Amino acid sequence: MKTAKLTLLFCFVTLLSFGNVSILEKDALKAIYNSTNGAQWRTTWDLNKPVEEWHGVTVKGGKVIGLNLEFNNLRGTIPQEIGDLVHLKHINLFRNKISGGIPSSIQNLKSLETLNVAFNMLTNPLPEEIGELKSLKYLKLFMNTIQGEIPSTIGQLTNLNTLELYNNQLTGELPSSIGELTKLKEILLSSNQMSGKLPKTISNVKGLKILSLFENNFFGTLPNSICSLTDLEELVISNNAFYGKLPNQMANLTNLKVLLIGNNDFKGELVELHAKLPNLKQFDFVDINNQSSIATLDSEDDD
Repeated sequence: MKTAKLTLLFCFVTLLSFGNVSILEKDALKAIYNSTNGAQWRTTWDLNKPVEEWHGVTVKGGKVIGLNLEFNNLRGTIPQEIGDLVHLKHINLFRNKISGGIPSSIQNLKSLETLNVAFNMLTNPLPEEIGELKSLKYLKLFMNTIQGEIPSTIGQLTNLNTLELYNNQLTGELPSSIGELTKLKEILLSSNQMSGKLPKTISNVKGLKILSLFENNFFGTLPNSICSLTDLEELVISNNAFYGKLPNQMANLTNLKVLLIGNNDFKGELVELHAKLPNLKQFDFVDINNQSSIATLDSEDDD
C-alpha cells in the first residue's frame, strides 16, 4: 500500500512539472514564444528540452525568475500569459520588434524588479495595472511609440529607482503622484508630447539625480519647488515652453553638473549663474528664444 501511494505521488508530481518548472510556467513561456514568432528568433528554443536549457530563461528552485531575450528578433506581441510567470524578477526584451503594449496581466508579477522593453515598437498606452508592480526598481520603455498619458498609478511604484520613458508619444501632464516615488534617482521623459506644468510634488523626490524633459511641451514658469532637489546633477529642460525668470533658489543646486535650459522663453538680466554652481560642467543658456544670454535668478515663486 505504501509503495502504491509513493507511485501515485510520483505520477502527480510528474504531471505538475516538466523537469523542475511547473506546467503553468512552461505554457506561459510557450505562449511568449508563439506570440513573438519564436521560430524566427536569432536564438530559438527547443521546446522538447527542459526549460532550464532555453536561451535567456533563468530558473531557480524550479521557478522562472528571469527572462532575457534582448536583441533576439522577437516580433509580435507580449501575451497575457506572461502574468503566469509570477516569480519573475527580471524581464529584458530590449531591442526587438515587439508591438502592441504591456498586457494588464503584468500586475501579477509582484516580485518583478526590472521591466525593460525598450527599443521596440510598442504603441498602446501604459496600463493602469502597472502600478501593482510594488517591487519594481527599473522601468525602461524608451525608444518606442507609446501613446496616451502616464497613469497616476505610477505613484504606487514606491521602490522605483529609474523611470525611462523618453522617445515615445506620451501626452498629458506628469501626474502629481510622481511625488510618491521617493526612491527615484532618474526621470527621463525627453522627446514626448507631454504638456502642462511640472507638479509641485516633484520636490518630494529628494534623492533625484537626473531630470530630463528635453523637447516636450511643458509650460509655465519653472516652479520654485524644483530647487529643493539638492542632489540633482542633471537638469535638462531645453526645447519646451517655459517662460519667465528662474527662481532665486536655483543657486541651491550646487551638485548640478549639467544644466540645459535652451530654447525656452526665459527672460531677465544677465547673471553669472554658473559661477554660483561650482560643479557645473555643461550648460546652454544661449538660444534664439531666451531673451538673455544667461538666464536670470529671481526671487519670485510660481508655486
